[in-house]
Amino acid sequence: MFEIGLVVASLILLIFSLYILQAKYRSQRSQQKFLAQLCLQLEQQKIERQALDLGTVPQEFAPLYHTLDELLKALPASAGKDKLTGLVNRVGLKRALTSMMPLTQGTLVLIDIYRFRYVNDLFGFVFGDILLKQFAERLNSLSLSPRLIARLNGDEFCLYYEQALTEEQLIHLRGRLQVPFSIKNTPVSVKLQIGCVHLQEHHADTSQMLRRVDLALKKARHSRSAIAYYAENDDIQQLRELRIIDSLPKGLQRNQVYMVYQAKQDIATGRCFQVEALMRWEHDELGVISPGEFIPLAEYAGMIDLVSQWALDQVLAQQAKWRAAGIQLCVAVNLSTRDLDSETLPQEIAARLAHYKLPPESLMIEITESTLMADLTKAVETLDKIRALGVRLAIDDFGTGHSSLAYLKHLPVNEVKIDKAFLKDLEQDKPSEYILEASINIAKKLGYEVTVEGIETPEIREILVDMGVDTLQGMYYAKPMRAAELEMNWARLHNAM
Repeated sequence: MFEIGLVVASLILLIFSLYILQAKYRSQRSQQKFLAQLCLQLEQQKIERQALDLGTVPQEFAPLYHTLDELLKALPASAGKDKLTGLVNRVGLKRALTSMMPLTQGTLVLIDIYRFRYVNDLFGFVFGDILLKQFAERLNSLSLSPRLIARLNGDEFCLYYEQALTEEQLIHLRGRLQVPFSIKNTPVSVKLQIGCVHLQEHHADTSQMLRRVDLALKKARHSRSAIAYYAENDDIQQLRELRIIDSLPKGLQRNQVYMVYQAKQDIATGRCFQVEALMRWEHDELGVISPGEFIPLAEYAGMIDLVSQWALDQVLAQQAKWRAAGIQLCVAVNLSTRDLDSETLPQEIAARLAHYKLPPESLMIEITESTLMADLTKAVETLDKIRALGVRLAIDDFGTGHSSLAYLKHLPVNEVKIDKAFLKDLEQDKPSEYILEASINIAKKLGYEVTVEGIETPEIREILVDMGVDTLQGMYYAKPMRAAELEMNWARLHNAM
């Protein structure tokens, strides 16, 4: 690997020298043409390792040309191989697929070892490397043998079959690869997700094919499916997603993204003491974009910090205006998994509260249940620090994830928000009513306030009041409103009984 690094570094320096020479000799057409052709061929070496062949070489460039040619010849064949598993790597796969073009038959399969990083976290990187080696060996021993096998990155493997695989064959393939491994006398089970492209229907150039199989795998991840297939409109969806990601910073700057506030009703008094801040985006070309669409994309693109900081600033700036106008309330804002990963989040919240001269109890942070369960220990540590500031905390969408009530006693929160999914068929379905009432009772006995969201009828409201819910939120009480509209309705919301 060190030798490869030296060769590649030498190539980079020589290519840089070429561009300097190109500028130096730009007035001389023959030299410039030669240098342009040489640069083009060197770029091609990223895919195909071929000898340089430029015909006549100007005398002044002969030493440089021959040095480059020798360096290219010195590149070992392992440059297209994965050192750990011995499989073809991404460069080698591209090279092999390109040499077989056009590919109008067969199946491209992309396999992901689900949550492989937990193997490294639990057992260490040596253990993880052994698992990857054994997985590669299993791929090589498949009875349904692929033409090409490649390791693309840490936990992704790509297979090319010359025949069109049926769904039954893919299910069998997945089952064969998921048989538990034995590593250092420890049984290790893996779960696989698969993306698939049938080339007879969706053949293209190498880069396009690899992008499409990656889209199929992404579809499997998002839908939590075992196997997903590329479809024609996936390209359209990806272009939309790329456009959303690209225009999000501009949307924040140009106020296309804005906050609305939905009032919550305190059952004991009938008044409003809290509102939840909700993001909205009116894109100038794509129209209204739901937070359910652009927030996951912001997380994927590494921009969630930008969005969360913007949201906190918007909410706290508005809070300062309301307090100056005599409107006293607590505003809840949602934060994401990535936000909780930040060790400086408590300090950032404290600094913002000080900047806007706001008491900590004027802010509530809502965290979804699935966010908490991603890394419970770390989440609790961060939430403890935030609560120590005096900021209120709530679990949002409780009951829709996988934590159940078992983890509730560990969470340093003030409030549990029960998801509107519990209200479906509540009036006609007694088991749903019993489950909801039991959840409310347990949360209250543990000392938490309980809010139920999604209230749309007076009948549902009365059932929840009888169950002892503390706070209600939903269209029956108040719709989400811009700040100015909330101010106009504040007297009615705050003074209602």
